[in-house]
Amino acid sequence: MPSPFGGLKRHEVEFRRGEFSLIAAGPGTGKSLLALNLAMYGNLPVLYFSADSGAATQITRATAIITGENVRTIKRKLIGDDFGAYYAHLGKRWWVRFNFNARPTPKDLERDLACYHEVFGCFPHLIVVDNITNVDGGAVADAEGFTFGLESMCDYLSEMARETKAHVTALHHVVGEFSDGLKPIPLSGVKGKIGRVPSLILTIHKEIDGMDSRILNVSPVKNREGFEDSSGETFSSYDFNRDNMRLTDVDTLAEF
Repeated sequence: MPSPFGGLKRHEVEFRRGEFSLIAAGPGTGKSLLALNLAMYGNLPVLYFSADSGAATQITRATAIITGENVRTIKRKLIGDDFGAYYAHLGKRWWVRFNFNARPTPKDLERDLACYHEVFGCFPHLIVVDNITNVDGGAVADAEGFTFGLESMCDYLSEMARETKAHVTALHHVVGEFSDGLKPIPLSGVKGKIGRVPSLILTIHKEIDGMDSRILNVSPVKNREGFEDSSGETFSSYDFNRDNMRLTDVDTLAEF
């Protein structure tokens, strides 16, 4: 699939259709931001299950990424019922669809995939599950059951990728030691130790300076098809533009 992330390409990271990946980081570090930048790039068929963020947040972020305009201005226009200027931009992404159910079940995912295929005549090329722990897989009694449930959900999403020929990526949390997002996160830092199933696992940590700018560092801690460093110490870096929500490759200064 097309990707805006040049640094990850240099690390042989590819988002391959028919495969399942995991993006893991602490809260507020940039998991959804990375996934949304990928989803808005290339004008591909996308189905995004946004259980962790509401419609207003995702619509304004996506519009900012697409247009390059200030996300705060876009949000004011959305709230003020003055959003019409952006309809043409969003209309060009007509086969990008969101589901904002906060606790979807596997049946909900399957229903929306079937509806997507019925309407557009194809399955999405990219399916985003944000977050994997928001998918209601049934009651969990203890920590062992939690891990087993996550493993089973990974198996389920991996099978979904193979059957639909989509790239399925799920967002996930990390263990407490890395939850502040300020240091590289190794493979062992992924919550629940669910590294067996995904073909690709990326972890994200951030750098923040005194001027409130932010760099996101993305580490390929597992990669069946290319370079990997399970320590998380090898990463590519992206400047986060708070105005338009875009990520720019620091090494090449490439425009989104």
